[in-house]
Amino acid sequence: MTDVNNNGAESSDTELSAAVEEALQDVETVVDEVSVLTSDLQRLQADYSNYRKRVERDRIAAHEITTSLVVAELLPILDDFDRAEQHGELTGGFKAVADRLTAITTKLGLTKFADVNVPFDPMIHEALMHSTSAEVTETLATQILQPGYKFKERVIRPARVAVTDPEN
Repeated sequence: MTDVNNNGAESSDTELSAAVEEALQDVETVVDEVSVLTSDLQRLQADYSNYRKRVERDRIAAHEITTSLVVAELLPILDDFDRAEQHGELTGGFKAVADRLTAITTKLGLTKFADVNVPFDPMIHEALMHSTSAEVTETLATQILQPGYKFKERVIRPARVAVTDPEN
């Protein structure tokens, strides 16, 4: 009778070991599935985060482009204000309007550049006249014929200048 009890115990131990083994395999399968799903979720979160950043960057770029287009259309008016001021015709209510428009465009990011005797840079200057002189050692923008404008860091109109080269 002891043999039967030992066989029964051995058989129950074998069944228990098999059940434990099967449970461990099930746990490993679930852990693998969780790992795969977690990595899928992380990838989706990264994709969504990149999408949000790209949309925000594109929205800002579109806003800046449209603002620069509107501001570029105002440049002839700003030029007229400058000419009127140079001739002493910018007075009274007209001066207040000119000052207000200049303040608004400056607030939006428009900057005027019209520096004389600076090295000629074809990225920001457009040469309309050319001369040579022994007094210069490098090519300079020596006269501003029309000021240039930048919107933020982008040149929307180069300064039109007279250029002086050194004599050889």
